[in-house]
Amino acid sequence: MKDLVTISELIELVRKQQPERQDIITALTKIVGGYWENKAYFRIVNSDNANKLGAEWQFDETIILKHEKIGTIIKDYLKDKRIGGIEFYKLID
Repeated sequence: MKDLVTISELIELVRKQQPERQDIITALTKIVGGYWENKAYFRIVNSDNANKLGAEWQFDETIILKHEKIGTIIKDYLKDKRIGGIEFYKLID
């Protein structure tokens, strides 16, 4: 993710495009770890058995931001107020 956009840049995009979403800013500041699931999706939270009882991944909503250089950025926001993953739409095959 660091080669495409930094967390600081994502926070600035939220501040400009969705200023009422302090919850998303807070979630972005708490991101720890993660890995590239494929060339377009950076996974942060384990999605095994997504949305099933006891699974770490409990989806709440999709957050969409527009970046002037890399296009649409889609963030999976979970019920426990974490970012589950970040997708870079332009990089999807």
